[in-house]
Amino acid sequence: MAPETDGPEDRKPQSDEAHSAFAPPPGVEQPSGAEEDQQTTSEFALPQGLVSEAPAEPEGSAFAPPRTYSAKESPAAFTPAEGFPAIRLSKDAPWQDRMRTMLRMPVSERPVPEPAQKQDDAGPAVPRVLDLTLRIGELLLAGGEGAEDVEAAMFAICRSYGLDRCEPTVTFTLLSITHQPSLVDDPVTANRTVRRRGTDYNRLSAVYTLVADINAEDYEVSLEEAYRRLAEIRRNRHPYPGWVLTVAAGGLAGSASMLLGGDMAVFLIAAAGAMLGDRLAWLCAGRGLPEFYQFAVAAVPPAALGVVVSLLHAGLQPNAVITGGLFALIPGRALVAAVQDGLTGFYITASARLLEVGYFFVAIVVGVLSVLYGGVQLGAKLNPEGVLNAVERPVIQILAAVLLSVTFAVLLQQERSTVLFVALNGAAAWVIYASIAVTAGGSTVMATAVAAGLVGLFGQLMARYEHTSSLPYVTAAIGPLLPGSATYFGVLNIAQNNMDAGFTSLARAAALALAIAIGVNLGGEMARLFIRAPGSAALRRAAKRTRGF
Repeated sequence: MAPETDGPEDRKPQSDEAHSAFAPPPGVEQPSGAEEDQQTTSEFALPQGLVSEAPAEPEGSAFAPPRTYSAKESPAAFTPAEGFPAIRLSKDAPWQDRMRTMLRMPVSERPVPEPAQKQDDAGPAVPRVLDLTLRIGELLLAGGEGAEDVEAAMFAICRSYGLDRCEPTVTFTLLSITHQPSLVDDPVTANRTVRRRGTDYNRLSAVYTLVADINAEDYEVSLEEAYRRLAEIRRNRHPYPGWVLTVAAGGLAGSASMLLGGDMAVFLIAAAGAMLGDRLAWLCAGRGLPEFYQFAVAAVPPAALGVVVSLLHAGLQPNAVITGGLFALIPGRALVAAVQDGLTGFYITASARLLEVGYFFVAIVVGVLSVLYGGVQLGAKLNPEGVLNAVERPVIQILAAVLLSVTFAVLLQQERSTVLFVALNGAAAWVIYASIAVTAGGSTVMATAVAAGLVGLFGQLMARYEHTSSLPYVTAAIGPLLPGSATYFGVLNIAQNNMDAGFTSLARAAALALAIAIGVNLGGEMARLFIRAPGSAALRRAAKRTRGF
């Protein structure tokens, strides 16, 4: 008899609901208790036999909490629950100070820019904004502006056109800027090389006016209008023709010789030497010679005329003739910019500019020294001690300081509206210097630093009032303070084989030059004490590091 078999419905597999996937298969010993009674455990649960508290750290361990520490009384987290207070910048402060303040903040702490008005519905054209920023930065850097001020201007343009998270970088010959829309987007970087430098403060003021209009909220400047105005600035003619610049170089040298005790005859001879040197420098520049040779050639005619005056025994002062010619060649503008970059933390740019100034000084020394060697061999009576004799002629020297500052402003191609203030600032600088160094018999280095500090203070206040750069109000005003006599004294001693005295005098000239630059920068920093601080970011951080750490 056949065994009984299950029906078709009995051979069907059981559904998923009929048994659990975790039920043991047939033939395996069933666990005690029902499946649904089994308690699930976490993979992070501690095994049996272990305690939940970690063993105490030995005494003196680096990981042991201090005895005064309490978990209940622990300090708040680094980021509080309510978050950090938002940093807001006062709109009443000048845009230079606001941008400089944000540049010295970390990127994560900078305030988010307000919705930009200088863009269309499609958003800002990033490549064009970056290109405009680099072109404006190139004109500022080529005009002698400090690296930090160039970065502030570039940062202001980017934020005005709605580009946040921008990082400008300025070196002596290279400008670059990087824009990263967000943490997940690729950054966009552009750079531009500065190949030609020129001294035109009229163009520099026009660029500052353009940047101020772009940054102003009540003035709409589109990208097309900004490019058009920038092209007009590049095509702008110099305010003074070439022959006026040559006459100004002669007037500068003649007025400098008057400061050192010269009379009208010395004025005319020094002016003639400086004008001849200026024409020779223009000729070398037209032939494409580097600036080193231009400075060396320009220093030869004043020194040659001084030697001729000494050989003729005309009763004039050959030292004043030569020293006056040196005043028109000393690179005071580059020196001030170099020290300013160093004090604000741009050490690469400062080193390059100081090296440039060093080359110019060497070129002047080579040009003068080559003539003085020949003059000494011919029997020229050049007394180096006569250069240091202080001459006190207040009225004549103040007028000479005014004329020197005015002619220096013309050489710098400044606007005619700034010449009057520069003349007053230069006269005040000489009065302060002469009061300390000549009348009171104080240190010349200290007198130079104090006078340069007041020049920087007044110039910075005037620049903030006019919303422009401070260089047109400062550079020409420090002309009466330039160390022309100390430079000539050092070169003359070297020509007479007095090496120790010569190098000592050249070191003194370098100290006077640094005193001028540091005084101007300190005066500019003091001027910010009288300007309304940029809101909650008034406590400006150090430029790069604090106390060397």
